[in-house]
Amino acid sequence: MSRVKKSDLPFSHHIIDLMNASDADLEAIKEQLGLGLSVVELRYIRDHYIVQERKATDFELQTFDQTMSEHCSHKTFAGAIETPEGTVNGLLKTYFKRLIDEIEPDWCFSVFEDNAGIVDLTDDVTIAIKVETHNHPSAIEPFGGAATGLGGVIRDILGVWAEPIANTDVLCFGPLNYPYEKLPEGVKHPTYLFNGVVDGIGSYGNSIGIPTVNGATVFDEDYTGNVLVYAGCIGVLPKDQYIRKVKAGDYVVLAGGRTGRDGIHGVTFASVELSEESEETSRSAVQIANPIEEEKVKRAIKQISEQKLGSGITDIGGGGLSCGVCETAERYGLGVDAYINRVPLKAEDMAPWELWISESQERMLLAVPAENLEKVLQIFGDEQVEATVLGQYNESRHAKIFYKDVQVADLVLESLFNPPRLMRKTSWKPSALMDPEMEMPESLGEVLLQLLSSYNICSKEKVVRRYDQEVKGQTVIKPLQGWNAGPSDASVLKPLDDIWKGISVASGVNSRYGKINPYWMAASVIDEAIRNSVCVGGRRWALLDNFAWGNPEYEDRLGGLVYACRACYDVAKAYGAPFVSGKDSLYNESPLGPVAPTLLITSLGIVPDIRKAVTMDLKKPGNALYIVGVTKPEIGGSEYLRLCDELGGSVPKLDPEVNIAVYNRVLAAMDAGLIAACHDCSEGGLAVALSEMAFTGGLGLDVDIGKVPVSEFMRDDYLLFSESNGRLLIEIPANKTGEFEKAMKDTPFSCVGVVKKDPLLTVTKEGDPLLELGLSLLIEAWKKPLEARR
Repeated sequence: MSRVKKSDLPFSHHIIDLMNASDADLEAIKEQLGLGLSVVELRYIRDHYIVQERKATDFELQTFDQTMSEHCSHKTFAGAIETPEGTVNGLLKTYFKRLIDEIEPDWCFSVFEDNAGIVDLTDDVTIAIKVETHNHPSAIEPFGGAATGLGGVIRDILGVWAEPIANTDVLCFGPLNYPYEKLPEGVKHPTYLFNGVVDGIGSYGNSIGIPTVNGATVFDEDYTGNVLVYAGCIGVLPKDQYIRKVKAGDYVVLAGGRTGRDGIHGVTFASVELSEESEETSRSAVQIANPIEEEKVKRAIKQISEQKLGSGITDIGGGGLSCGVCETAERYGLGVDAYINRVPLKAEDMAPWELWISESQERMLLAVPAENLEKVLQIFGDEQVEATVLGQYNESRHAKIFYKDVQVADLVLESLFNPPRLMRKTSWKPSALMDPEMEMPESLGEVLLQLLSSYNICSKEKVVRRYDQEVKGQTVIKPLQGWNAGPSDASVLKPLDDIWKGISVASGVNSRYGKINPYWMAASVIDEAIRNSVCVGGRRWALLDNFAWGNPEYEDRLGGLVYACRACYDVAKAYGAPFVSGKDSLYNESPLGPVAPTLLITSLGIVPDIRKAVTMDLKKPGNALYIVGVTKPEIGGSEYLRLCDELGGSVPKLDPEVNIAVYNRVLAAMDAGLIAACHDCSEGGLAVALSEMAFTGGLGLDVDIGKVPVSEFMRDDYLLFSESNGRLLIEIPANKTGEFEKAMKDTPFSCVGVVKKDPLLTVTKEGDPLLELGLSLLIEAWKKPLEARR
């Protein structure tokens, strides 16, 4: 006999009898209501209602389901993990929040407390930043999934009262030439996903008038079944507008788009693996985007923020109203009475629980003191935004929800937000992999052309041009540099009109390293995000971590996650760069298996004077070319080995103390006006970085790689294509080389070449020619691969 009974109320409403329910009974209830809760969580909820001495409602169980989902509660990062080295008492607490206490950065304004991380720009103004993922929805409906992902992270910035000024995106796909016949049922082709995701982000960002200024596009077979879509947003916030003082008596105001059936069970969907049936069973979990509505909401929030009319704010995203309303009450130690039949709808005959957990987009939740309510509603009305008073906060510590004057839920917030702690165990360690035995290529020049034409190195202009990079007029260094649209290392923005101080935005991502060793993958992408920032003059870095991982219930996935988190702590501490925000997306698996273990690191730096920012293109014939950092025979996970269908084992490692000393010297040289151009060595190694600097500036290079600082003797192909961390190529005016060498004293550096007018890249080693290629040939190889697509 079913324990779920329809009530006598004149709308969809069910009563669930949990008294003495067995595990089998609980599983049956879970199946009938479409919940994603574990048996342990279901037992906890059952015991809660036994103590309450009453039956549960479907509305209440759906609320528990949203709140306890991996997506909302981050239970893997909050749980206890037993490892051979000891028990990790929460990944977030142990490896990320702990850094704030140890580094003690006085410029961090709000960290891991709100919808976004907030750091100082000046004494009075802050920068807010957040990066989110929207992977599962984008795998089902790429345009809508990507568009709503960007819309959601923009609302995260609005959700701290900040004004959005720039977006970022990092996108990971399977190879565009993936054979159709190899695709399993329910998996879409990477080309279809690529086109839809890029168009979705471009359509939303361009429509709302926010530039997309930084990002990356990555291709790997392990993304074929599960695309990754990282969307970020940056905002400006005066400190006196950051208001968080919700009190009893304040009104609950819902503003923005209407509520429908799109996005129901979105967080539950995001907390499980993709399957062959996901296309059919989960399409309704994908939200529908409306950027014009969000633009109107954005304008209204700006006015309310400037006039300081609200006492609190959050976006309605994952979990819908159930999370937004209850989390706000819990955060301030309050309760709430809400009347959800007042919610404006765009679908008929919705059950109360459906409109409560719907993730329909472009909605914000405000707490408004009684004396400001009329003014707030007037502002929304003037912007043609629907705003509705749902109820009031009180001191009950309960969330009592009413539908047509009937109470459909009485949620004890303390119980809702204190679920049983997740306990897991892993003893996994990375395997010792070896580099393949390969013969030296007959033509190093041909290998270089193949690398420049590879999907991960080639020009992403086809993607970047889909986005507006300059709207708002604050972009100083854009994603594409110069007339030849070369690859900038980072973007630079000037957020304020009256000062020259700016910010740098850069990213680091490389999943192939994670297939060898997740620790060194994480270390490498942190170094890359900081190294890219250094190239334009950024310093005082705040970091954001965004993990996209497989199912943590498998020991190898969980073990790899622990290793990566350890590296985050070790390297960030050495760099003095605290994490200020982050997000984990787990259960990224499909019929093709787990996604490549991927960590995106975003760095937000300060550029003291944007007039001194440096770009990566060569500037003048006769200038000297230097390399800083040491090249090692580290080809594991490299793009060079990918050409050979190999992975290897010599993953790039690093000594962060050595690297940060080098970076600080480089920044001092920039401040002294000694550096004309700077570019990092990453995918494809030294040879690719040389090519990019040359064809972007339209100038040639004579380079002797025999002068490159190395850890040991190595083959010429390793020297050219190794992806060792911590290396920068730097152009120095001919009359300033002495000053530069003095500034770099006691660090590994060497003058390896000279800029020339002839459009040729000429590489020798101690007088012996290795390769010589025309810039036109190099740029053609680099530009061509994605130009023919879409």
